[in-house]
Amino acid sequence: MIKRIAIGSGMAVVLASCLVAVIAWSPLPDFNADAAIKAAQSYNAEVIRDEYGVPHIFGARDQDVAFGLGYAHMEDDWQTIETVVLMARGALARRDGADAAPTDYLVRMFGVQKAVAARYETDLGPKMRAVLEGYAAGINLYAADHPDRVNPLALPVSAQDVVAGFVFRAPFFYGLERVLKDLSQDDPEQTAFNDAIRTALHLKAGAHLGSNAMAVAPGRSEDGHTRLMVNSHQPYTGPVAWYEAHLQSDEGWAANGALFPGSPVMLVGHNRDLGWAHTVNEPDLVDVYRLEVDDVDDPVRYRFDGEWRALERETAHLQVRLWGPFSWTFKKPLYRSVHGPVLKTPKGVFAIAFAGEGDVRAVEQWYRMNKAESLTGWMDAMAMMAVPSLNTVYADKAGNIAFVYNARIPDRAPGADYEGILPGNDPHLVWRDVRPFSEVPKIVNPQSGYLVSANSTPLRASDVADDLKESDFPPDLGIERHLTNRALRALALFGKDTSISAEEFLRYKFDKTYAPGSNMSRFVRYISGRDFRDQPKLLEAQQLLLDWDGTAELESEGAALAILGSLKAVHSFEFKGWDMDPVEAFEETVDALHKHYGTVHVPWSKINKVYRGDQETSLGGGPDTLRAVYGGNSLAEDGTLHGMAGDSYIQLVDWDENGQVKAWAVHQFGSATLDERSPHYGDQLSLFAAERLRPVDQNMPSLASKASSRYRLPRR
Repeated sequence: MIKRIAIGSGMAVVLASCLVAVIAWSPLPDFNADAAIKAAQSYNAEVIRDEYGVPHIFGARDQDVAFGLGYAHMEDDWQTIETVVLMARGALARRDGADAAPTDYLVRMFGVQKAVAARYETDLGPKMRAVLEGYAAGINLYAADHPDRVNPLALPVSAQDVVAGFVFRAPFFYGLERVLKDLSQDDPEQTAFNDAIRTALHLKAGAHLGSNAMAVAPGRSEDGHTRLMVNSHQPYTGPVAWYEAHLQSDEGWAANGALFPGSPVMLVGHNRDLGWAHTVNEPDLVDVYRLEVDDVDDPVRYRFDGEWRALERETAHLQVRLWGPFSWTFKKPLYRSVHGPVLKTPKGVFAIAFAGEGDVRAVEQWYRMNKAESLTGWMDAMAMMAVPSLNTVYADKAGNIAFVYNARIPDRAPGADYEGILPGNDPHLVWRDVRPFSEVPKIVNPQSGYLVSANSTPLRASDVADDLKESDFPPDLGIERHLTNRALRALALFGKDTSISAEEFLRYKFDKTYAPGSNMSRFVRYISGRDFRDQPKLLEAQQLLLDWDGTAELESEGAALAILGSLKAVHSFEFKGWDMDPVEAFEETVDALHKHYGTVHVPWSKINKVYRGDQETSLGGGPDTLRAVYGGNSLAEDGTLHGMAGDSYIQLVDWDENGQVKAWAVHQFGSATLDERSPHYGDQLSLFAAERLRPVDQNMPSLASKASSRYRLPRR
């Protein structure tokens, strides 16, 4: 839920009120390549890249596998990993200049580095630390082997850097950036934080962090199999784009799936016994408090519980690149109250409390999920609640399926309006603790035999008889109330089919229809009721909408008109009124289609494109269809939409009646993220466009027989 915050023009631009700025020559960090090579001798991993270049990494110990993953991922995406490391350190501006400074300030304001330094040794187990250190050693070995590719500013990479990446990114999946945006609303010059976050995470305008996850139990399957669909919608490139891998150690780590740059563990996927998929949820996990301070320009104290308290004060040193080796160091004050980090704005001083602040254990929760062998063991990992949000759908070889509305639920005092601005003086409104995992809403083995999650209300995830009830949620959790088009379609498709075949399970995932209750159909109904008799172009377009079949199939001629118009009129999954007058949006869309094509009768295949290197491919599907594709809401200069997010890594996992697992997957591009010369830069695009998945081979002898490359690390 988005906070109802209205405080006028908001905060000053992050750098505008800096106290001191000093231009200086910035020497590069001292990276000892020989030391990195020596440290790598403690590890031993084998990498087998299959015919699509996907790395399958084998080792005796888990830390050996993590070491191999760090090296292999650097081979494919070193620049993005470098970005993640610098971002997590709060040092991105030293490479990227002033535009990255607000992101660096947020890292300092949230105390990311301080939390990791204080809790790395105490809160993470020795095995987890060994895995993290192995992963960092793999990254550093790659840097030593390829000194001309990696920016020395990021070196050497430490295990703590890896943990910091998890700590910083986690809150932005449940909407912290929207609260920061609300605090700077109504003034385009004051949106530095929000713009910086979206830039850092490659979240371009018109893209959504959506997702689909679906599970079917044996009783709902035609053949008695258990199936899981992993289908998280992410940007195609950048720090939160998927990378596919297979990890297997002699210590029982056997995970296959996808991860983000900078992750040493699988974030979505499966092992031999079980699997899981995430979708973004939006519980209210952020509170904002207005502080009464002694001096709004230079606050030293704030009122709390009827008394004056001293603000915690520090100084952030933000090093911003100017040109060459020269940088500009800004000194920016940091404040903190008992509630959390404090923002000083033209309309007041505000403190922010948000779930998961300072918790360094998210990476360990995912590691334990990777290695769990049963529903009980997996739920024990989830009970850590170190991953502060994300719906999770689960399935396993025993036929169990589950849905968890995962949320690190704050223990709030009842009665306050937590959707608005809270008084900072009231001690009863400070979060007391976190509610236990037993109170986290979940559905385990519904009678219906199916579960779906698609970024909509958790009150609809299965048949009505199995669904969660309002009383299952704390009244102040602020759960979603809307149904996305994807949820409407998934519930209709799975709900009416009592015997779902393997072919139907896959076909439902690639459904391209807009449901009657969707934002799209609302827009079409609105336009259909207007009178355009004196405007021939609009009248022709209106008739096309009336004849449209409601799908984003490649041959559909009404899809472009409906989709482009609707996206201009409604910018989110949830309908809260028109963001733009629908008729104006309709007129703009008609004009754009006439400008580029001379008509509104344009097949969707001409509009909905994805580009990779010299490849150009049409995609079926569109925004908020189960076959999700996001290309923005305005045509590019070439008259097309350039796909940039949505369906990316897709995995189907199948356990037969004997508990034997098989999997199929596809990536929107391929394993070689950066190298356009690589055969794997875009070798999966044709499969992706054709909506076909390839078998995932996890057998070492079979993989070796058809490997595109095979090597040991470190290379001796």
